[in-house]
Amino acid sequence: MFGYGRKNFTWNGTLRELEGRCPAFCTERGGRSMTASTSSSSGLEVLLSTLQNAGDVESTLNILSVLDELLSAGTDRRIHYMISKGGSEALLTTLVNTGRSFSPNYTVLLPLLHLLAKVGHRDRRIGMKAEKAGAVLLTLNLLKHNIENATRAAACLWVIQVFSSSVSTANLIGENHGLDVIYSLIPQYSTKHLPTIKAAINAFAALLCTKANVCSVVSKGYISGLLQLYEDWHSKDTQHVAIAICHALLHCLHKVTHSTAGRQAFISHGGTRLLYETTQKCLLSKGLESLVEPSVQLMRKCLPGTPLPLTSDQSAYKFPLPGRPHAVPDMDVAPDDSSEESDEEEDEDNQEADSKDYDDDLETDLNKLRNRPDPDRPKELLPQYSHLCPELSHDFQELDLSSEPEESSTASSSSSDEEAVLLNCFPLRSSRRDSSTTSSDSSTSSSGSHSETETEGHTSAAVQLEARDFHSHSSILCTSPSLRTMVREAREEAPPAQRGDELDDEERGAEESHHRTMIDKLLERHRDCIPHHEPKLYRAAAAKTKSIPGFSILAFPDFWGHLPPPGHTHMAPRKPNIQRQKVFEDIQRFLKTDDIINQVVFDLEDGSLQCPSDSLKFFSKFECGNLRKAIQVRRYEYDLILNADANCSQHTQWFYFEVSNMVADVPYRFNVINCEKSNSQFNYGMQPVLYSVREALEGRPHWVRSGTEICYFRNHFCPARGRRRTTFYTLTFTISFKHNEDVCYLAYHYPYTYSALKAHLKVLQKSVDPAMVFFREQILCTTLAENSCPVVTITACPASRSWKDMHQLRNRPYIVLTGRVHPGESNASWVMKGTLEFLCSSDPVAQSLREDFVFKIIPMLNPDGVINGTNRCDLSGEDLNRQWSKPDPVLSPTIYHTKGLLYYLNSIGRTPLVFCDYHGHSRKKNVFLYGCSVKETLWQSGSAVDTVGLKEDPGYRTIPKTLDRIAPAFSFNSCNYLVEKSRSATARVVVWREMGVLRSYTMESTYNGCDQGIYKGLQTGTKELQEMGMKFCQSLLSVTKDMKALYIWRLINHIDLDHNILDHKSHNCFEDDEPPCVEEIEYSTDCPALTGTDLDSDVNSNMASADKEEEGDEGHRGAKYRQGSVSQSQQSGVKSHLFPHLIRQASIETHCNGVSIATEQFTS
Repeated sequence: MFGYGRKNFTWNGTLRELEGRCPAFCTERGGRSMTASTSSSSGLEVLLSTLQNAGDVESTLNILSVLDELLSAGTDRRIHYMISKGGSEALLTTLVNTGRSFSPNYTVLLPLLHLLAKVGHRDRRIGMKAEKAGAVLLTLNLLKHNIENATRAAACLWVIQVFSSSVSTANLIGENHGLDVIYSLIPQYSTKHLPTIKAAINAFAALLCTKANVCSVVSKGYISGLLQLYEDWHSKDTQHVAIAICHALLHCLHKVTHSTAGRQAFISHGGTRLLYETTQKCLLSKGLESLVEPSVQLMRKCLPGTPLPLTSDQSAYKFPLPGRPHAVPDMDVAPDDSSEESDEEEDEDNQEADSKDYDDDLETDLNKLRNRPDPDRPKELLPQYSHLCPELSHDFQELDLSSEPEESSTASSSSSDEEAVLLNCFPLRSSRRDSSTTSSDSSTSSSGSHSETETEGHTSAAVQLEARDFHSHSSILCTSPSLRTMVREAREEAPPAQRGDELDDEERGAEESHHRTMIDKLLERHRDCIPHHEPKLYRAAAAKTKSIPGFSILAFPDFWGHLPPPGHTHMAPRKPNIQRQKVFEDIQRFLKTDDIINQVVFDLEDGSLQCPSDSLKFFSKFECGNLRKAIQVRRYEYDLILNADANCSQHTQWFYFEVSNMVADVPYRFNVINCEKSNSQFNYGMQPVLYSVREALEGRPHWVRSGTEICYFRNHFCPARGRRRTTFYTLTFTISFKHNEDVCYLAYHYPYTYSALKAHLKVLQKSVDPAMVFFREQILCTTLAENSCPVVTITACPASRSWKDMHQLRNRPYIVLTGRVHPGESNASWVMKGTLEFLCSSDPVAQSLREDFVFKIIPMLNPDGVINGTNRCDLSGEDLNRQWSKPDPVLSPTIYHTKGLLYYLNSIGRTPLVFCDYHGHSRKKNVFLYGCSVKETLWQSGSAVDTVGLKEDPGYRTIPKTLDRIAPAFSFNSCNYLVEKSRSATARVVVWREMGVLRSYTMESTYNGCDQGIYKGLQTGTKELQEMGMKFCQSLLSVTKDMKALYIWRLINHIDLDHNILDHKSHNCFEDDEPPCVEEIEYSTDCPALTGTDLDSDVNSNMASADKEEEGDEGHRGAKYRQGSVSQSQQSGVKSHLFPHLIRQASIETHCNGVSIATEQFTS
């Protein structure tokens, strides 16, 4: 035949070959050769032009035959080329010319419709072209006249399906009763004409792309009919030969339920129950598995939207925001709280800019990348930060008087308050104002005095935390009999009577004294030594912490402490189809209500709520806690609703709550139903963490990864007031508790509270040798809630007061580290804990770093958010890591003054050598850095800027490369150094751009674990996070001025560089994102396609059946076609020309990258 599979295929060459082999075909009626025009037109254009002008049937059929052969043998590229040359218009014109006659010639129309369906399926504008050519209603009319002919009807239906890709075309067909005609072609179960029935259903579904057609279908009651059809086909198709029909009906139902009216009609006609029952049958038969997923997706989509059972979408925690005075207050003066609450729009920046194309988000303005903007404040304001650099002014007289302690140290200044607390365990109840006046160190006196003005948010009984108040109604002190026995043994006395409101002050004081004694004895008897943690010191710090609700209860894990559990925890394997199982359980809530309880058992806003005796008991009103409401759904299942960030109505992810009154070894299902992120590491092996009080008292005080049957998917809940178009997701997990009546805590990740930081800094200060380590904790500023934001200075004391040693100290480069700007990223605090402990240690590498650098560390940039259990924002409802460009000194004081400190260092010529902001990443594995590079940003964005002449110090890669060598959790190839527009106001970009810090980073630590190296497949624990903090410090040796330090063996020996252990291969950063979840998280997608079916294969099958029918007509009747104009002898001859690949199917071999067609000759 022809060499269509040749690599040098051209349309002109094919025409010349055709002309030589088929002169009759290549000559028009007027005698003019087709090749006459090939000099100015392509061969394809000549074919198309001839097709539109051909007057005889044989020429038209031959052209259609060649076009179909060429297009079928090639790839989609040939079809798109044909479309670009007007192929769709030519076919439509031919269709109109042929179909307008009183007696249309179906010998031509049938192959023409088949070819038009194939080409139009790939033409985005086919609908509009068909309307313009007048082919839409013509095709619909042809369908009406051929309802009894399955082959012709199928061809018309496929063309209508293709035309309906245009909304206006679909509406035109609907307005002319096309929906009714096509719906009438969908019969009850039958074994005949299955391709035509499927074509009718698919055409019907295609017409449902418009609101008008959907409304018409709903109003005419067709949804009920579609459900009945699905039930009939599903139940009677025992041989599974009509799966494609059932799938097509589900596709129709998916289309019609895109509208609210459609979903309501689907539910009212029992669609959910029908699909649930049929799906359960599908699960029993492997042959019907392809129907399960579209059925599940349809049920999920049609579940009625259920408002969250809340009185308001706004957070339960509201804080009166101060106004915006023109004068900038001193750093540590608390702002005026008398103004009304801010009504600014909420900040909706998300950590991941998923809605934007990534490359479009990259900064391409060279001026913005290279030029420094003007400072955001007058230079005259900067000297106020000088006292935050005591290492530059301290005279170190204690080096000469080693026997006398440093009088100005923080430890001595605060010792009186701390000792009083430690001696007494707990002082008498005091007002919040009294406690705030004793909370400042003497070092804060140089920063100014604290305001003693109380805010309205703190008017509740803000008292010193009591030992009784781990949790008064379900605490470790009064829960299970066995635990009460342990308490009595510790106290060596009978248990006290239950506390009641009738106790007077004297009785209350006596009971508190008993509990203080009890806690002391419990600590002595049952507590193992936890490094750098002192419960009494923690309690003292917590007593000074100020929260919106005025917390008066300690969470036991924070008080008692945490030890990393021995060994490692593997990522949790995902049970096959676990999400489907959970979705079925959720659907059963609407279908089988017998076991549904739906009772609120905890409400953060209703302290008088009585919990049933047989349900779990919840509590979250403590520092860092977040649980707004708990609802018992079934006997062992609970829906949990998280509290939005203070003063806003979003950012729900972090949770931390107490649960008690459990039965051992019973699987409890917990559903966090108002998560907001579209995906989560919980779908990829991550588990929440659990802390058992009983286990802690038995010597195992561990936060451990726990939970099975974990998945994360979109649900049917919506905001309580419907003011925001918010999609909620469910995190579901199952916990089987080890002990009866234990008290346990569950959290998103290892909690780390503000009070823990404050206590930790005190412990560190007491642990260092003041003659060797210069450690100063100062107050950077106070927050909106009047909590202090600590800033820590760590460096080495000079060897002496000689000019040389003091000069070396005064000229050490600065390293600035910050963390926890997002409160829910508690992993950042554990990394920071590792950094602080390492820098204060006696390790030779730490000593070398202290001698080479001055470390300025602000461990917690958002104390208020951490305290009140928010996930992303501070009390103003703003993401503080989007405020760095122009921070508000009143609403964002910690960012304003951190930036002021950096400005000050820059102004005195001490620009930091390294800046790093510690973060956590909820959707990636490993630990990695984000940096800033002009060249890499321009390269990645495809900018036209010539980067050859741009000079850029590549030193920003030094620390990541070092970390890749020494830190097993670190992934170098997961790092990037791109500057995005959406990140222009983050710490990393602003410090790089405005301060000129080359090595300005964000360090992201996973919540989950690693997919590389020695930690591959393991979830990270606090030990690994702290190790990462230590490794980051060690990597700083690579940027020290004294490069010889890298080769000092005593330092190298202390950095674990055993390549046999740490050898790990980082992978490409673009592969670092997780693959799509094995189960569909969303449900708004259309019906999943049925494998192995497409329009082309259906059309080819119909063409083959048409040929067989024609052969049957010839053999049995010897008659002409009913509406044809070609004789039987002519028809026999035409068939040999028309679609020879159907006659000689075996002679055609199709490949992915090319087509080879056997060289058989046309018969003439």
